[in-house]
Amino acid sequence: MGLACAYELLKQGYAVDLYEKGARLGGMSVAFEFAGLTIERYYHFICRTDYPLFDLLAELQLSDKLHWQNTKMGFFYQGKLYRWGNPWHLLTFPHLDLISKLRYAIHIFVTQRCQDWSALDQLSAIAWLERWVGKKAYAILWDYLFELKFYEHKHTVSAAWIGTRIKRVALSRRSLFTETLGFLEGGSETLLNALQDQVLKLGGHIHLNSPIERVLVEQQQVQGLQVAGHVQLFEGVVSTVPLPYIPRLVPDLPLDLKGKISNIRNAGVACVILKLSSALTENFWLNINDLKMGIPGLIEYSNLYPLPYSIVYAPFYRPHSHPHYQQSDESLIEEVLGYLGNINPQFSRDWVLAAQVSRYEFAQPICTKNFYQQLPPLRTPIAGFLMADTTHYYPEDRSISESVNMGRQLAVEMKAALMDRMS
Repeated sequence: MGLACAYELLKQGYAVDLYEKGARLGGMSVAFEFAGLTIERYYHFICRTDYPLFDLLAELQLSDKLHWQNTKMGFFYQGKLYRWGNPWHLLTFPHLDLISKLRYAIHIFVTQRCQDWSALDQLSAIAWLERWVGKKAYAILWDYLFELKFYEHKHTVSAAWIGTRIKRVALSRRSLFTETLGFLEGGSETLLNALQDQVLKLGGHIHLNSPIERVLVEQQQVQGLQVAGHVQLFEGVVSTVPLPYIPRLVPDLPLDLKGKISNIRNAGVACVILKLSSALTENFWLNINDLKMGIPGLIEYSNLYPLPYSIVYAPFYRPHSHPHYQQSDESLIEEVLGYLGNINPQFSRDWVLAAQVSRYEFAQPICTKNFYQQLPPLRTPIAGFLMADTTHYYPEDRSISESVNMGRQLAVEMKAALMDRMS
């Protein structure tokens, strides 16, 4: 988001400095070296409706790096792996009656045509799903996923948030029987490197390993930044760090806005990444509803992006209040490995070539009912200070395309804010 915003402002002739706390740019899209592979810390995929991303790829002459792959989906339920993701799989699934299956199909059909999410913003996701598919189908298909992602917050999640997720994936189908998802050749690093090159080419400055200590404000106007004890003067500041950091970085924010930020809850993620010598399944996405397993699903990335090894992501989403939020990397890896034999009885620990855990403290905003009203504004009462994180994608969920879209929106807002300040 920050890179996309910087790029747009530089194109319009503004001088831009980009500050990054870590050693590499990219946020949750950042890559790392994993047992001989350069790969994202967190899984990403591209859908056929990710138009802001497509526009940026074309502008950067990267469209030829975008590839599409027919993917498969699975559902592990009560100790058995089922194929999922098309009408035939739904019809042959033995744990739902015909009426439930029809209600499920109608719900997908209607949701993918929704254009206005304001009514669903006022409903809980669980109540909305139960109304459409019935309590039994909700319990089988959705409840455990909500439990393992939101825990005590699951009954407050907005129907608009889950609805846009359903729609995005549903529209990424080549046909009723074929799901098609995209990936970038070279991964997200391809886009990040191209954006970084453009920022530098246009005269921008990138400061790595440079965490912001404070946004400097005087008489409710931005004056600059404090970085490593030094003051840097700027007419405007755009923050794309997670919102929970903002009250500390910008203590001059009004109390009511600080309160609005503090009321938004987030789940953290600890994502186990495995490099296996053999494929675990044929699926890219595997949803799990099995009380013996403490993860909502597995993402076998190599079934989207062809690689010489199988790469599996196993995310543990946990609110900060969860007693196991600080569970060690070793115990998480061991827990996941203990599940793989259930999913594929042929699995052997000899398959495991490497394992690692990546963590992100504010990975998933918990978007509750009436979330539109809870969102803090992009333009704050401090003249020249804008802020956004993945919370502002609502009702859409996190994606690289939404990051690009919001980055552009922030650039438009900053241009307007600077013009207001000059007038």
